[in-house]
Amino acid sequence: MSENTAKQNVARLSIFSNAFLTIAKLITGLSIGSVSIISEAIHSGMDLAASFIAYFSVRRSAMPPDTDHAFGHGKYEDASGLIEALLIVLAAGIIIWEAVNKLIHGGDTLSADLLFIGMIVMGISACMNLFVSQKLMKVAKETDSIALESDAWHLRTDVFTSAGVLAGLILIQITGLTFLDSVIAIIVALLILREAASLIRRSFGDLMDESLDEKEMEKICEIICRHQNAYTNYHSLKTRKAGPDKFIEFHLMMPHATPLSQAHKVLQEVEDELKAEIPRITVIVHLDPCDGRCNQETCTFVCRRKT
Repeated sequence: MSENTAKQNVARLSIFSNAFLTIAKLITGLSIGSVSIISEAIHSGMDLAASFIAYFSVRRSAMPPDTDHAFGHGKYEDASGLIEALLIVLAAGIIIWEAVNKLIHGGDTLSADLLFIGMIVMGISACMNLFVSQKLMKVAKETDSIALESDAWHLRTDVFTSAGVLAGLILIQITGLTFLDSVIAIIVALLILREAASLIRRSFGDLMDESLDEKEMEKICEIICRHQNAYTNYHSLKTRKAGPDKFIEFHLMMPHATPLSQAHKVLQEVEDELKAEIPRITVIVHLDPCDGRCNQETCTFVCRRKT
């Protein structure tokens, strides 16, 4: 199975599971008058919308570069992650509004006879979301897909919130304190907002061409430095990411008397190693001639300072 097929299959699985859970939670929440279950239905509805967006984005990001998108379509996944995060914020706002309104003005009395059904639905929701989120996260890590990872975190949050609502329903059944329903709904919303903040930061960072993380930068420098005896310096290292695709650009300074064919060979060796050890990477290297005036003592090249 190809990488793109795996991504699309797991995205479809997320759509189907979220559609089922949204309907089940909404019917149950309205039947027993539970704002926490209704809030979970809203959350699952937002997850469903996010799943559609993720599915669309992984399909679009898989398209090859064209004349209008020379660097590919990876930004679709970054945009998807940001949109999904904003949907989470919207869902959390609706949940908090409904819960606070019920705390202040009161609401329908919970149907004690149907609380058990609510518990069953929340238990099923937690189990289903745990299973699907694990599938999503596995494929997301294998393909470096922020869209699928965002979708996975949506569902993982649902696991905890569904479990929280389940615990709340049990407490209501035991104590009869129905206000706990609204309190739990607010806690659910705060957990959702925390997730949204993290997704917004990551997605926005990629959209703004934030550099690769420190670990990847160290790996890139280490690979370039393996060939330090063949060149005099490198500088202007720039990196960015678009969905699962990574882009590296830097200048490689060669001794001024180096033949072009030899310089190109060194460049090709560095580029090949980068591509072999860092998946889905595009490398752009600009060759600069060295003026020949540097020496071992005064050279500012980081590799030589470490030797």
